[in-house]
Amino acid sequence: MFHVKTMSKEDFEFAVRITDTMNWNLVEEDFEFMAKLEPEGCFVLLYDSEKIGIVTNVSFGKVAWLGNLIISEKYRRKRAGALLVEHSVNYLRRKNVKTVGLYAYIDKIPFYERLGFEYDSGFIVLKGKGFPSSDVAGIREAGKGDTQKIIKYDASCFGASRKKLLEPILLNPNNLCYVFVEDGMMVGYVAAKVYDGLAEIGPLICEEECGDIAINLLKTTFNRLKDFEITMCIPQKESAILNMLLGHNFSENFRVARMFLGPSPVKNCIYIAESLERG
Repeated sequence: MFHVKTMSKEDFEFAVRITDTMNWNLVEEDFEFMAKLEPEGCFVLLYDSEKIGIVTNVSFGKVAWLGNLIISEKYRRKRAGALLVEHSVNYLRRKNVKTVGLYAYIDKIPFYERLGFEYDSGFIVLKGKGFPSSDVAGIREAGKGDTQKIIKYDASCFGASRKKLLEPILLNPNNLCYVFVEDGMMVGYVAAKVYDGLAEIGPLICEEECGDIAINLLKTTFNRLKDFEITMCIPQKESAILNMLLGHNFSENFRVARMFLGPSPVKNCIYIAESLERG
């Protein structure tokens, strides 16, 4: 019989092992971070006493994100995945979440549609290497004093405050963050999580009509990450950014669909995802 339990640190090794079957390249620290963000919202699915699946969630007030849903292959197509999604949504509803977002692989769109999620927009996951670029006036590295301004600015696009996610990213000295300020007002920012020779760019938020600023924020970040292996998740509609990246030898890895259960919270802006599992 299926039953769900809250993920604990004893489950992190299993979570890594099952996600390795999909080559997600996650480590135990990733699940430790998710469990710190949402201690009661990451779940393990069992069949009797056998662990067979996981899902993670993170809530930001009225908005939440569902990610890392995976079921052991022999238990798929038995409503195991649907059970974990429904359990997650019920947990989030009890927290007064109004909208649940996720990024779905293209072939999984019908699965989530059956559970009430609606397609919002397409995103492309790209991989490439950093490259040299010139400094751009108006762009500077963010300092600790910018953290709360960035969090407030981010919320104006995302539709909710992601303080509990952004603070540890922005205050980690290994990571990068750049802001564009014009007439004393923030117009855009970009953050990059930096590891040993690897980097994940996101989030990036910028005013809708300021695509050139978004490109310059990215180029400034690439300049600091020369020869790093970089990944990012970019809306398909941002053709100017995509063309710039493809022109610098970035390549498409795969595509996903952003989907929402409930009204879309995202305002009109240029938006690069923080991650597939956290929005």
